[in-house]
Amino acid sequence: MKKIIKYIITTILTGIIIICLLSLYVKISTKSKILELKDLKKIQDIDCIIVLGAGVNGNSPSKMLKDRLDASLKLYEKQIAPKIIMSGDHKEEDYNEVKVMKTYAIENDIQSENIFMDHAGLSTYDSIYRAKEIFKAKKVVIVTQEYHLYRALYIADALGLEAYGYSATTRKYYGDLKREIREILARDKDIIKSIIKPKPTYLGETIPVSGDGNITNDESFEGEENGH
Repeated sequence: MKKIIKYIITTILTGIIIICLLSLYVKISTKSKILELKDLKKIQDIDCIIVLGAGVNGNSPSKMLKDRLDASLKLYEKQIAPKIIMSGDHKEEDYNEVKVMKTYAIENDIQSENIFMDHAGLSTYDSIYRAKEIFKAKKVVIVTQEYHLYRALYIADALGLEAYGYSATTRKYYGDLKREIREILARDKDIIKSIIKPKPTYLGETIPVSGDGNITNDESFEGEENGH
């Protein structure tokens, strides 16, 4: 009985070590691609900035999402890229992250035609996959909090997308420890997905990011614009 218990404990500990090592590999392999503004300015011909969704409270972005949006607006204003992809969750009719994201950007003087709405960014993997295959981006800057950037950049590299990261971490967030632990597991999961390369939940027709972002507006967003 003691041998069985010892075997089980050893197996569990080995599994935990492997999980942590894989997560560490993702961080180490992508850390050099997380850049400061001054370094991003040196990179030419970036197609777009990708903002990954992070939850909304009614018609307002969560604190994490607001920081991501503010960081992306800063990059846009510094002419790091001419377009922005707002990628988030809009699988339910009454929950629309991307509408909140685009509205926030427009309220901060970003032209609507330069903002693309990715309504099917249901996961980090889906957002990156769709940026490459649907929006035809080749060189991008991904904006999210630093803990999340490692995984997003790893996925981008695995999918053949030239990507750089810009950290939107500006403060402590509620649930940071829990989020960090969950991210370790998420990195391991996306290592596997990056090897298998499954298609995202939704694909669709191509919408080149070089065009007019208004083509991605949903009916509710268009109705709101017309109401103004």
